[in-house]
Amino acid sequence: MLKSIQRRKNRLSTQKKARVRAKVQGTTELPRLSIFKSNKYFYAQAIDDLAGHTLAAVDGRKLGLKCNREDVKEVAKKMAENLKATKIENVKFDRNGYLYHGVVASFAEALREAGIKF
Repeated sequence: MLKSIQRRKNRLSTQKKARVRAKVQGTTELPRLSIFKSNKYFYAQAIDDLAGHTLAAVDGRKLGLKCNREDVKEVAKKMAENLKATKIENVKFDRNGYLYHGVVASFAEALREAGIKF
């Protein structure tokens, strides 16, 4: 019974992610800022979907930061630095199926404070 519940959760998660991705597509001028969070770490990358390239990325694990609100703000500052180094000021935010609260909202607010618009 547990396997069937996990399969259903995975299917629903995939459907949620597909709904978001159907509406958000990045270009070179306006890349898609995709996030991923695990129970321990937080990751983000700016993607040009037309060319299939990652323009900027940040890895919370390599920075030694956990997936909590305070550490995610540091990850957002580092991501803003990477985006500004590649001369990107505007992005499309892809929350990757996660609800916009907690660490996701904290990350988005810190990016806006750092000068990235979306």
